Amino acid sequence: MMAQAFFTGFFGLAAIWFGVVVFRTSSMVRSALALLFSQAAIGAMFLAMQTEFLGVLQIMMMATEMAIMAIFMVMYMMDPGGLGGMDMTHQKRLSIAAGIFGGAAAVAVSLLGGWGPVGPSTMPEAQVAALGEELLGRSMLVFETAGITILTAMIAATAVAIERRR
Repeated sequence: MMAQAFFTGFFGLAAIWFGVVVFRTSSMVRSALALLFSQAAIGAMFLAMQTEFLGVLQIMMMATEMAIMAIFMVMYMMDPGGLGGMDMTHQKRLSIAAGIFGGAAAVAVSLLGGWGPVGPSTMPEAQVAALGEELLGRSMLVFETAGITILTAMIAATAVAIERRR
């Protein structure tokens, strides 16, 4: 139990650190890698909390998302390598205010929320089975629609990029 809490906290701090690095770096490539590491750390947090399905799903999803992002970076950026310096922040005052407000709201909800008593722990296999039934049951249409929409957007973006280069 102590090791689980340690690794959950460690990966949580890593996720926050890499999240800060996303906005502190001046390179799009470094920012993308920091975002990938931040989300991978969240996936590792799920693994540390013994929710293996969510952890692996998070890591696989972010790896795929970063690969798609790399394709778009190569297609649309003037500096495809993304190593040229650029300002990664926009609307700094509004961003800082939104960050402070969001952080304060998260802390308030975590401290003041009625979380209720801790229920009996269920077996991980039961959690995976329940999640699988949810994903492949009533939510399947939503996930399939989202997947087709993303695929259509990728094909359209590629077609637009190829047309501009001709």
